[in-house]
Amino acid sequence: MQTTNQRLLDISGGINFRELGGYPTVDGRTVKWQRAIRTASLARLTDDDQQTLINYGVKVDVNFRSNTEITKEPDRVPTGVRYQHLPVFEEDQTDNSKTQAEIQAELKEKAENGFQHMLDTYHDMITTEKSHEAYQQFFQTLLTTENDVVLFHCTAGKDRTGMGAVFFLNALGVAQPTIRQDYLLTNQVAAGLLHRRLESAKAEGVSGQLLDSIKALWRVSDAYYENAMTAIRDDYGDMHGFLTKALDLSDQDITDLQTLYLTKA
Repeated sequence: MQTTNQRLLDISGGINFRELGGYPTVDGRTVKWQRAIRTASLARLTDDDQQTLINYGVKVDVNFRSNTEITKEPDRVPTGVRYQHLPVFEEDQTDNSKTQAEIQAELKEKAENGFQHMLDTYHDMITTEKSHEAYQQFFQTLLTTENDVVLFHCTAGKDRTGMGAVFFLNALGVAQPTIRQDYLLTNQVAAGLLHRRLESAKAEGVSGQLLDSIKALWRVSDAYYENAMTAIRDDYGDMHGFLTKALDLSDQDITDLQTLYLTKA
């Protein structure tokens, strides 16, 4: 399997830009390179970053963020790239677009911790109609894009984007341990940003349970992933049931996705 560095795109004005190509499927095929990339925000792309994405073949920008997030920091969409706004939530339930002060005020007001908040967020990504609609349209975009690169993202590229990648790789038939590994890879590639945020919080006097809550909001976790999988099993039986019932994919759609995004065996 390819190294992490082979997956990362050289983007200076963003984090967590990475390839989904190269992953093997259980039937011996491989996800094609330069067909789908998962990323964080495009709001701070430099001109060189935009050209990098154009040169890479990106033709579609799927934005999972809410209207509020986009108003604050709109995408810098490269020239010639088709933009598609598919909000998973009405507002940013992941809290990754919020300032430290906003997060602290929210946690205090709701009397909840960040870990439980994220568990609830992942449950909502599986169960809410708004989320279903966003991912349904995401798959329709994937199904109608031939040869070009589809880029999909949220703010941190870890939760809404992470689960988008989970659904996509499942539809392609990638093995479960590999899918989970890709999901958790965010903690490695964004470790520097998390460290800086936590050091900033400590410098402002944040400690104890509040610091743990902030850390929980800015990371991905096996527990979050498993909470989503549990919701899928409870409501749909298995991932195939979720893809076909909640996300409206037919068996033919899944076959077509595999034809478009996998190498031949």
